[in-house]
Amino acid sequence: MKARRMDQQINALLSQAHSVVVVSHIRPDGDAIGSLLGMGLALMHADKKVQMVLQDGLPEKYNFLPGSELVQRRIESPFDTLIVVDCSDLERTGVILQGQNPPDLVIDHHKTNLAFGSLNYVEPQAVATAAILAEKLPVWGLEVDEEVAACLLTGILGDTIGFRTTNMSPNALRIAADLMEKGADLPTIYQKTLLSRSIAELRYWGQGLINIRNEDGLLWTTLTLDDRIKAAYPENDDADLINLLSSAANFLIVVLFIEQADGKVKVSWRSAEGIDVSQVAFEFGGGGHAAAAGADIIGSLDKVVDLVLTKTKKLLGDRRVN
Repeated sequence: MKARRMDQQINALLSQAHSVVVVSHIRPDGDAIGSLLGMGLALMHADKKVQMVLQDGLPEKYNFLPGSELVQRRIESPFDTLIVVDCSDLERTGVILQGQNPPDLVIDHHKTNLAFGSLNYVEPQAVATAAILAEKLPVWGLEVDEEVAACLLTGILGDTIGFRTTNMSPNALRIAADLMEKGADLPTIYQKTLLSRSIAELRYWGQGLINIRNEDGLLWTTLTLDDRIKAAYPENDDADLINLLSSAANFLIVVLFIEQADGKVKVSWRSAEGIDVSQVAFEFGGGGHAAAAGADIIGSLDKVVDLVLTKTKKLLGDRRVN
């Protein structure tokens, strides 16, 4: 009954909306981008005026997606409805919503979501926010056509690293199959978002790989601002290096530290099944999932590395790799 009531409220909100802003998080990943574009295009196809906003803009490799050319870096005109997708807290959107009222609707799948919207549709068991949208957009009166399906499948592929995260389920595969039946091109999306790498990305990876250290089931490495310059990498994320690191055999937790130009360090954790790194991320003002979490921490790279490794080693306790 509660879920039905929520669906009715969201349906009413969207049907009454005329001018909508859709926002997702800084350093956007595949799920942020797929959810933003999928939600935005579905609203546009319902004759709504839509602004799709990412503070850091759209990474070049996602330019093939429908609607990619419409993504803005700031809100440029008045609106009556604000939707935030794939964000566990308001801070994750950056500065673009400063001075705005709370979002009218938050759609997310992070277990650490702070319910910062007027309406909050959060499903922590979902593999991606895009998977929630694939199931719920029709319930909320919006169509999932070929363009929307392509964006949503991109989000699912991104957050499941190609259907291989531990939270994958038969239902998630059925959702992906339904999106393919609506016209989403799985092989092309998989190639462009998960396999294709620029020379700059590969050079950036190289900088991180030579800095790898490990100790008692914990593996970590760093990416500095100087590393980014040497690689000529144009973004301020990790180029998905964390997913490569998490494939290392016989490690319980992997941590990646990415130095940022604003005096912060972006920290990403990945863990083996049964180890909840989201609780460590939450201690540092971040969040995420049990097996995949992140935080932006103020401080020098060396200081943040020491603090985070101390907390992470405490979480590991006496666990050792078999």
